[in-house]
Amino acid sequence: MEEGIGGLRHLYMTVFLSGFASLMVIPAITDITMLALCPGQDECSLAIYLSGFQQAIIGLGTVVMTPLIGNLSDVYGRKSLLTVPLALSIIPLVILAYSRETNFFYAYFALRTVTAMVCEGSINCLTLAYVADTVSERERVPAFGILAGFLSASFVCGTLAARFLSTASTFQVAAFASMLATIYMRVFLKESLPGRDGTLRQPILKGGSDAIEEDGYSPETIEVFKKVPSAGDLICLLRSSKTLSQAAIVSFFQSLAEGGLQASLMYFLKARFHFNKNQFADLMLIVGISGTVSQLLFMPMLAPVIGEEKLLSIGLLVGSFNMFLNSISWAVWVPYAATLFSAFGFLVQPSIRSIASKQVGPNEQGKAQGCISGISSFANIVSPLIFSPLTALFLSEEAPFYFPGFSIMCIGLAMIIAFVQSTMIRASPISSHKISSIISVDST
Repeated sequence: MEEGIGGLRHLYMTVFLSGFASLMVIPAITDITMLALCPGQDECSLAIYLSGFQQAIIGLGTVVMTPLIGNLSDVYGRKSLLTVPLALSIIPLVILAYSRETNFFYAYFALRTVTAMVCEGSINCLTLAYVADTVSERERVPAFGILAGFLSASFVCGTLAARFLSTASTFQVAAFASMLATIYMRVFLKESLPGRDGTLRQPILKGGSDAIEEDGYSPETIEVFKKVPSAGDLICLLRSSKTLSQAAIVSFFQSLAEGGLQASLMYFLKARFHFNKNQFADLMLIVGISGTVSQLLFMPMLAPVIGEEKLLSIGLLVGSFNMFLNSISWAVWVPYAATLFSAFGFLVQPSIRSIASKQVGPNEQGKAQGCISGISSFANIVSPLIFSPLTALFLSEEAPFYFPGFSIMCIGLAMIIAFVQSTMIRASPISSHKISSIISVDST
C-alpha cells in the first residue's frame, strides 16, 4: 500500500484532531486535581503521589495492551484497531465536560486510568505502523517527522484554545474534537492491511513453510497474532537485530525521563513559582511551537543529510541540557527560556521509530512499533515510582538538602544515559537474507 507521504493526509488530520482533544486539557488538569484534593494550596504531596500512581497503572496496562494491539493490527488492519482507542478516549473528557466537582473528578480519574491503558500508546503505535505501510523506507524518516509535527501542531492549537477558553469550555471542546476525530477516521481513512499487496514476508518471530491462504495469511500465522505476545516473543524480536535492541534501550531511558518530567515538572513549577493554568498554557505553547517547527521543517531537511542516528543523539543531548537548566531555575523566566531547547528533544521519538521500522519486514511493523511502545510504557511504570516520591520529598520541608529541582536534574541524567547508548547505534535496513536466516533459526 505504498502511496507516498501524500497518501497520509487523512491520517495526519486524524492525529491532529485526536491530539488537539487530548492535549488541550493538560494545562487545566493540574489545577483541577489540586482543587479536588488540596483546595487553596500550591503544594500537595497527595496530588503528586496520586498522579504518579495513575501514571504507573496506565503504564502497566499499556505494557500489555500496546504490543497486543500492534500485533492484531498486522492481521486485522490499522484502521479497525485504531477505532478502539479513539472511541474510548472520548469517555473521560465527557465527564469533566459535564462537571468538575470532586465526585466527577474521581469518576474521571478512574475512567481515565482504565481507558488510557488502551489509548495511551496504541494510537501512536498504530499511526506509526500505518505510515510504515504507506511510504517507502526512503521517505519514512520525513513521514514520521511530519506525523510528529502534526501532533505538535495539535498541541499548539490545543494549548492556545486552553489559554483563552474557560475550564468548562475547554473540556467541552475537547470532548467534541475527540468525537470528531473518531468519526473523521472512520469515514475518510483507508484501511491498511499489511501483506495484501503481494509483498508479504514471513514473520520474524514465527515462520514456516506452510502455504499462505488466499487472504494472505496461514491459519498458524493468524493464531499466533491472536495471542497476547509473550515476553519471550518480544525478547526474540529484540534479539533479531542489535540495532533494534539498542533503540529499545534508548527508548526506555528517554521514556523514563519523559515520564519523570510528566510526573514532576508541573508540580515543581506550581510549588516554586506558583504557576497557574494560564502560565502552564503559555509554557506549553512555546514547547508546542518549537516542536512543530522542529518536526515539520528541521527533521525532513536534516534526516536525509545526517541520518536519524545523529538526530537522535543531538535531540537527547540538548534535551538533557534543557532538564539541567530547569532544575536550577532561579527566576520565573528560566523555564520559559529552557523550553527553546525542547525543539531538539522532539527529534528523538521519530528517530527511534524510524530506526526500529527499518529493522523488520513490512508484515512486522505493528509488532515492532508495539514492542517499542511497550518498552516505553514499562518505563512509564518505573518513572513515577522513582520521580514522584523524589519530587514530593524535595518540595517538602523534610528535604535532606535544599534543591527543589533535584528530581528534574535526575531526569536529565536519565537522558544522558540514553544519549550515551544512542551514540553506539549503527542503523541499517533489514535485508531479505537476514529475514530468511532468522526464520530458519527460529523454525529449527
